[in-house]
Amino acid sequence: MAANFHDQGRLPAAFLTPGSSSFMDFLSQQAPEQLPGNRNLPPVKGAVEAPHGTTIVALTYPGGVVLAGDRRATMGNIIAQRDIEKVFPADEYSAVGIAGTAGFAVEMVKLFQLELEHFEKVEGDQLSLEGKANRLSAMIRGNLGMAMQGLAVIPLFAGYDMDREKGRVFSYDVTGGRSEELGFAAVGSGSLFARGSLKKLYREGLTEQQAATAVVQALYDAADDDSATGGPDLARRIYPIVAVITEDGFRRLGEEEISEIVRSVHEGRLQLPDGPQAPVL
Repeated sequence: MAANFHDQGRLPAAFLTPGSSSFMDFLSQQAPEQLPGNRNLPPVKGAVEAPHGTTIVALTYPGGVVLAGDRRATMGNIIAQRDIEKVFPADEYSAVGIAGTAGFAVEMVKLFQLELEHFEKVEGDQLSLEGKANRLSAMIRGNLGMAMQGLAVIPLFAGYDMDREKGRVFSYDVTGGRSEELGFAAVGSGSLFARGSLKKLYREGLTEQQAATAVVQALYDAADDDSATGGPDLARRIYPIVAVITEDGFRRLGEEEISEIVRSVHEGRLQLPDGPQAPVL
């Protein structure tokens, strides 16, 4: 909402009146048309063709949680983008991976970031990880109208819980229903294959390096069987986005770190000509 203060040289009263610590509540009162779920789309026949993000995976380990996503966006049977960003920091200690309609998903993430920042500035403290997960659930529920028109957004939320001193992962359905996942989770078109891979690779006591290797391996397995999931592209140097969240905060693995992991996974898979060979964790 644009602030019109030309007449009196000050912000409108809405910006100065104490109210809810929720930015979404403020926006719904002052400019409800800006919320993604309140927009009226023109009538169309059939599903709306828009770029879709695909596979996101997460895995917890004793020091925190790893969240990763492939880089491919599809539009029907077409590769719409080969290097899309699907993993974003929500705040210092949490992150969101997006699957579904790419444009609305990125917009929802930005709104979620504002929601958490607004709460922190108003209350002088951060939301608990549970509270952040609940706020994201409400945002997804508010997008249900769009989802019914084929523009669904299904994120995967992960973060480090400072109270419990461990990493946690939350998954959602299209109605905003929230579930905490134990150990690992996957969403998107390749999630069935990624989850099957993580079942074999996950165990308690993984190091950060082993956890990062496991999620890359899972994305590689998903790309083997799901055409909408993009595997690591060594020729173009397009690698999965891998983020680690610990008590020190959010950190995205650099290109050198992730390329080393990708090459180790790739070389391990070449050992068997008829199928993948997972590296020893």
